[in-house]
Amino acid sequence: MATIEEVLEVEQIDKDIFRGQPVETLLQRTFGGQVACQSLIAAVRTVEPKFTVHSMHAYFLRPGKPKIPTVYLVDRIREGRSFCTRRVQAMQNGEAIFVMSASFHVGDPGIEHMDAIPAVPRADELPDPTTIPELKDRWELKEWSNWDLRIVPLEKSQRIPGIAAQQRVWMRYRDSISDDPTSHVCALAYMSDMLLLGSSLLPHPEQRSRVQLASLDHAMWFMRPFRADEWLLYDQTSPSAGHGRALTQGRIYNADGDLVAAVVQEGLTRLPQE
Repeated sequence: MATIEEVLEVEQIDKDIFRGQPVETLLQRTFGGQVACQSLIAAVRTVEPKFTVHSMHAYFLRPGKPKIPTVYLVDRIREGRSFCTRRVQAMQNGEAIFVMSASFHVGDPGIEHMDAIPAVPRADELPDPTTIPELKDRWELKEWSNWDLRIVPLEKSQRIPGIAAQQRVWMRYRDSISDDPTSHVCALAYMSDMLLLGSSLLPHPEQRSRVQLASLDHAMWFMRPFRADEWLLYDQTSPSAGHGRALTQGRIYNADGDLVAAVVQEGLTRLPQE
């Protein structure tokens, strides 16, 4: 399957216009994380190196076609001393399939605190699912075969009373990624769309095969440095589902317990009508 290096190859074809080529996939629609990370790459390439992305907010407008290129149009919304803002449209066949706003910051001294990492087994204490016969043929493991994904068993995960749906996953890219921080930020944007919406199905195992899933919007905040080729714990919850939509959220920690990013996503969770 496509490597993250192939996904990150975004070509500049004119000032503020970029193009991402199709990558190998098992999916009938372009993976949302791919469009998000390529949009972010396009935005990053239009800001000065002193700025780093701290947040992105996006909407998935139409299903992407995975076998044709995607063109990314960047608008320079704001140029400030401490912050700058970019807006990106992802286009296919003359139509917008995705829009994103990204904010960049030079970084300033300020107060510091963070939530503690949940008590879970270390990643190396959990088996690689590709070595488990009953799991190795799951489409997720095939589609993201370059990622090491280890779901923490519910019985080994610290439960929080009152949480409707919760899932925790250790993740990392299997090979080395360059030391460029932008590559890791964009790789995490790609990774953040993995399995998150699926956390909303945990209270509904009998409906899992019937629910139509699709990402609707996606927001992400980057708070501390990290590497996407080292273990990251994705603490996922779904506080609400109704009217054919589910809200999901995630906190991402590195193996040292630092909270490095946060994600909120709403997705389609529609059941077929009679």
